[in-house]
Amino acid sequence: MKKSEFKKLTIDKAKKDLEKNKKDLFNLRFQQVNGQLTNTSKFNQIKKNIAKLLTFIERKKSA
Repeated sequence: MKKSEFKKLTIDKAKKDLEKNKKDLFNLRFQQVNGQLTNTSKFNQIKKNIAKLLTFIERKKSA
């Protein structure tokens, strides 16, 4: 996600996106075990998105 996308984001939407990214990461792990995963760079992208969303949620809570 880009900075401009975070400015428009609400806490509820961020939590939904966080859950979606966690499910995607879970599915990617299964694909990797089964040998079906072709694009391994998605792991890093999703992990970074999860970290960004968690940081965003914590900053909004404290503000």
